[in-house]
Amino acid sequence: MFGRIKFLLKYYGALVALFALTKPCFLMAAGRYNVGDWLAVIWHGLPLDIATAGYLAALIWLVMLVTIWVNVPRIRLLYNIWCGLVAALCALASVSNICLYGFWGFPLDGTVFNYLDSPGGAAASVSGGYIAAVVLTFIVCVVAIFYWLRLCWTNVEVPTVKRWAQTGLFVVAGGLMFLGIRGGVGKSTANVGMVYFSSDQTLNHAAVNPIFSVVSSLTKNKDFAKMHDVYDEAQRNRIFQSLGYNTATTAPDSLLSERRPNVLIILMEGCGGTFVHAIDSLADARVTPHLNRLADEGVCFTQCYANSFRTDRGTVCALSGYPAFPDVSVMKLPGKAAALPGIAHSLKKAGYSTDFLYGGDINFTGTNGYLLATGYEKTYGDTSFSHAERQTHNWGVADHIVFGRLLEMIKAKPKDRPWHTALLTLASHEPWGVPYDRIKGDKVANAMAYLDHSLGQFIEAFKKLPQWHNTLVIILPDHGIAYPEGLRETDLRRSHIPMIWTGGAIKGPRRIDQICNQSDLPATLLGQLSLPHDDFKWSRDVLSQTYTRPSAVHAWPEGIWWLDQTGFTAINILTKPASILADTPTPSAERQQAAHAFLQTAYDDLGALGR
Repeated sequence: MFGRIKFLLKYYGALVALFALTKPCFLMAAGRYNVGDWLAVIWHGLPLDIATAGYLAALIWLVMLVTIWVNVPRIRLLYNIWCGLVAALCALASVSNICLYGFWGFPLDGTVFNYLDSPGGAAASVSGGYIAAVVLTFIVCVVAIFYWLRLCWTNVEVPTVKRWAQTGLFVVAGGLMFLGIRGGVGKSTANVGMVYFSSDQTLNHAAVNPIFSVVSSLTKNKDFAKMHDVYDEAQRNRIFQSLGYNTATTAPDSLLSERRPNVLIILMEGCGGTFVHAIDSLADARVTPHLNRLADEGVCFTQCYANSFRTDRGTVCALSGYPAFPDVSVMKLPGKAAALPGIAHSLKKAGYSTDFLYGGDINFTGTNGYLLATGYEKTYGDTSFSHAERQTHNWGVADHIVFGRLLEMIKAKPKDRPWHTALLTLASHEPWGVPYDRIKGDKVANAMAYLDHSLGQFIEAFKKLPQWHNTLVIILPDHGIAYPEGLRETDLRRSHIPMIWTGGAIKGPRRIDQICNQSDLPATLLGQLSLPHDDFKWSRDVLSQTYTRPSAVHAWPEGIWWLDQTGFTAINILTKPASILADTPTPSAERQQAAHAFLQTAYDDLGALGR
């Protein structure tokens, strides 16, 4: 009765073992790693290896299920053919991944197909002997894998009894395989970033299953350089150059009393300006009294706007100063996300320790891979909390608990070097269930009030620590929110967000009324610290004398809007030709051109990113 299950388990296990074996080979090719690194990479890479093995075992599972009821002629021959195909696929992916990594610096992905139309050009950079060695290695691997998989075969005669019992057993096995393919029962599905675990990117890349990486990237890759081609190259460049991006820092307006303060960035889930009376006079001041007070005590950027509408995109905008796109999340493209600059990376080069704290599934949307790739030495997600704490909110750990953990982390920070920590909250998110009940009859406002309460309690406790006096605390949301209900993307209030700088390192209260984006945070912060920010070419130092054309841009699936001192223009890019959704106070061809040229240039840059 158990012959088929035994065969399926042997086949599945053989694939997982095969994928694990390729990881030390990858690291040996890199040439500077030990057995401890091998074991760490194998362990952390298991989730994607299990998922990939599930995909390659799905057909075997189906055929074995059928053979419980139907005799399949020449099944062993069919299995041998399947073994040959799988062996060729695994060998090709593994050998290509190892060989190309030295040239590319990132794991094998769908980029490889860009070279199929010109293999001669790709081969021109290596010798004939190298090509011969690679081909020979590939052949040896195919043969070895083929015989390895053949050893799994078990005879599967048609049973005469207990068919329903075997069928039920296989249905259960199929459900477990599906969980493996999905990446478990958590909120995040299997993604390349979930196996990232180290600040050494080579170790992270070694943990990635190349077959999974290729398939995953093919579902996301587009020819970005050809998207939104509105202007010819000369006209696009002329318009974009007039927009004042990548402004250098010249004689900045200094806000800080410390040369190298600790830097704490708090990203608030969805807490848009419509909840913060300090920047929106229509907001109910009762909802976020702590944020309003902090805005009065510190530096408040009153005209800051979110670049995007989602957490995965807004996080990249805030921490990497990179633009948002209507139809793509850069965080979900590991090869491109790894090429982004990051506040953490810049501060780490300046001697800072770096870490990131989140109360939810940190692998969701590839977040962990992005964070580790852009400079965070350590990342902490929901698995860093107890099981009971992880049940305190629909998305993971309730904010007041996470802020409590943050306070303990700050207390334990070493005193001999500056530190940078970033925190992403989660409770102020649908379904708005929070352990708090102050705003009656409005669960959205009450969730924001809970976030404000948790933040306020943390700040008051932090002020009592000696670390407060040399710390800069930057508070801003990941994106805005459609509140009140019905607020559309073409309404500026939806993307208007608070950005507040506070902490003992701030000289005193200020209001900065310049129009800006959350993506301007990196250049502005690094400019205040007298650190270079040339690699943040989409981020502008709002406090520099070079910031002469204040503007903000926002992208959502339907379009893009542009705001500057002359007014506001929103464009629907899905219609052919693009149509104007808003253009106030008077129509402006210049604002329309700015929006189109910005988006076209951003897509061009995305196409070239990481290549």
